[in-house]
Amino acid sequence: MSFIKVKTLSLVIGTLIFEQSSFAVTVKVTDQQGKPLATAMVTQMTADVAPIDTSDGGFQKPNVALDRHPEFTNFTDSKGTTTFADDQGLHLYRFRKVGFKDLVLNGISGQKAVTAKMEVESDPVALANAKPANVWLGALDIGGTPQDKNIFKMQCGFCHQQGSLFTRVERSAEDWEKVIKRMVRYGSRLPSDLQKSLPQKLSDGYRLLRDNPKLLGESTPWDPTLAKTSITEWPIGTAMSQTHDMLIGTNKLIYVADNIQDRLYEIDPLKNTVAVYKIPHKEGDKNGGLISGRLKEFPSHDSTSNAHSLTQSEKDGHIFITPSAQRRLIEFDPATKAFTIHQYDDGFYPHTVRMDQKDNVWFTLALSNQVAMFDRTSKKFTLYDLPARSFKEKLITKNIGFLFKIMSWGVPLSNWLKIDRESSGTPLVYGIDVTPDGKVWVARLHSREIASIDPTSGKITMIPTPFDGPRRLRTDAEGNLWVTSFGESKIAKYSPKTGQFSMFDLPVSPKGSETPYSLNVDKVRNVVWVNGNQSDSLYGFDVKTEKWKIIPYPRRVTFTRDVEIDADGTMYTSNSNFPSWHIEGSQPTLIRIKSKN
Repeated sequence: MSFIKVKTLSLVIGTLIFEQSSFAVTVKVTDQQGKPLATAMVTQMTADVAPIDTSDGGFQKPNVALDRHPEFTNFTDSKGTTTFADDQGLHLYRFRKVGFKDLVLNGISGQKAVTAKMEVESDPVALANAKPANVWLGALDIGGTPQDKNIFKMQCGFCHQQGSLFTRVERSAEDWEKVIKRMVRYGSRLPSDLQKSLPQKLSDGYRLLRDNPKLLGESTPWDPTLAKTSITEWPIGTAMSQTHDMLIGTNKLIYVADNIQDRLYEIDPLKNTVAVYKIPHKEGDKNGGLISGRLKEFPSHDSTSNAHSLTQSEKDGHIFITPSAQRRLIEFDPATKAFTIHQYDDGFYPHTVRMDQKDNVWFTLALSNQVAMFDRTSKKFTLYDLPARSFKEKLITKNIGFLFKIMSWGVPLSNWLKIDRESSGTPLVYGIDVTPDGKVWVARLHSREIASIDPTSGKITMIPTPFDGPRRLRTDAEGNLWVTSFGESKIAKYSPKTGQFSMFDLPVSPKGSETPYSLNVDKVRNVVWVNGNQSDSLYGFDVKTEKWKIIPYPRRVTFTRDVEIDADGTMYTSNSNFPSWHIEGSQPTLIRIKSKN
């Protein structure tokens, strides 16, 4: 056995201990005194990875499955050890643990064992910078009322983290004012009065936390049971992508939509390959589609459709994709790789999509306050109008397409169409799912309501929620609805049988905060998995015991929008920041999470 000292990427010197092996690599992590460190996050990366193909305008060439080197992350057990498979390649190992300095070690091919000594972090600024965004968001003081803070979280954490390194840097009030105007153009419905008061509050509030890191709360501790969890990440897209929703195909391939590059990624987790299929553009399509003015200042986007959400037919395996920038529904055949475009003439901003038991396709039309159903047999669309809260709202939702056309001409609507605290005019029909009895359920993010649609009678029932921001929802095996409360760090269970809501707080630290974007239900194991997109984590809620499990992601600034669950309990999600350059390493990934019982 020999010892080699190597210089690490985090300016810490570590020691590798290695022997030749073709089977596995055992990793041991200790502190400076040699005491084993449990629940240390260890990531194995390929050191000699070939450059990713960028021949299609900076993206991978389409219609060809190319190799992708995944990254593997484990957590050490009570003895400070974990094991990785050995592929005889050159590796880097990154070590991360709350309260310690990051450490990166260079490996060599065929090593049998790696030992890492981690150094305690004593610098309060470094400790603060390592805390996830939700700790900063929880401590941020913007004045006003608690409701102001909830509105801020909902409208300023819509597509990226609030409190991450990119948002908490020094900005003047004038800088924040420019940022807020750009975010409103992207789609934020921040009330007009907060648009005026927040710039100075954000400038002062973040400066106060940077200068006084002791004001920050603590990160949620990592649980020792993480030693049974393994995470795999495949790189997909680029720093200019917005990898949005995803699904596990019946062919066991994973599909992820790139919202602003009009690409569909097909990942084979067994072969470690990624194929890219470009969603077809129609002649005359403008970049940005029907909302072309929205991203006019974004550095690079190649999208006339804005691929958003996906669902799959159990009948023939075809995948349906909502293109939020068009009046279309896109159909993809995974066998032939052919796309079919279904056009309709009404509605605006097709959003979340699901299939019902009769093979019909249901999706929300977020900005026109409608739900659509596509009958695959007749090829006809049926639209359901949800009730408007006021005449003003009815007027706006019926003319939303014209209003976006005005925006594309460069007219700032916010100058004359003020945004109130109820977000009048955009109740935002968002998540959708179908319960076992065939009823369709939707959530309206801005109106504190969920709704049911009876497909037989067409009857629509609106149900007020006792919480802010019902964003996305899923049914469990018994027909209960599980809903995220985007502004309140909670999830809710709604029983259609009793008409009652039950509320459950996410396990954030007392000073922390969270904006749960979405969730899904493992119907076999009766666990609700929740996207913790401000905390770089996935939350699991055991319905029977009402206990939580927290799984931290390997990359900082991980913002996820969807989670899918395989039959064996394996979970998939995608790193979906907009913009993607916020992500640590600026690389979006497909994330697979496996846990041993």
